[in-house]
Amino acid sequence: MKKFTLYAVCVLLASCSGDVAPRNTGVFMLIDTSGTYTEELGKAEQIIRYTLSKLDATDSFAVARIDTGSFSEKDIVAKASFDDRPSAVNRQKRLFAEQISEFVKSAKPSPYTDITGGLLQAVEFLNEKGTGKKTILIFSDLKEDLEDGYIRDIDVELEGFEVIALNVTKLRSDNIDPREYLGRLETWQGRVEKTGGHWRVVNDLDGLGGLL
Repeated sequence: MKKFTLYAVCVLLASCSGDVAPRNTGVFMLIDTSGTYTEELGKAEQIIRYTLSKLDATDSFAVARIDTGSFSEKDIVAKASFDDRPSAVNRQKRLFAEQISEFVKSAKPSPYTDITGGLLQAVEFLNEKGTGKKTILIFSDLKEDLEDGYIRDIDVELEGFEVIALNVTKLRSDNIDPREYLGRLETWQGRVEKTGGHWRVVNDLDGLGGLL
């Protein structure tokens, strides 16, 4: 009887093991490269290094630039799915940091800002990785400026995602009419929450402790 009970418990545990949700983390960071926002890339690199320090084995991380048409693999600057061996993870993180450093040094301003396309790319990447926690970081002033012909009037499915806007700088026109700045924040919050996403704004980069 005891043997049968032990066997039944083992079978039950085995059948349930496949239902355990993944506990790893996936982060996709979008970096605005439009106009003078390239002058802020040093701050973006600081955030990326902080994020790298918080990620661990089996986590995934990608960084992409926001430019004219951001729904494209070519805009991904660096990406990695970390190994389960600490020595391998350290090598991956060093390579990732080097790629970002090169990008920051050589980045050129983009004439347009396709934030929606970048969000679509981020969702596609993180869904493919199947991580338990999915976070999208947007380093931008949140002013979307599309080239003629680009269609972005679509909903981005963000249920289960946390979207964090970082370093949302105020434009010159925002000083004249603060409603423009507040309106951008409200618009993006509405778009994220409309499809089930969670929205946050972090402008104080000295307080990154609770970012992830």
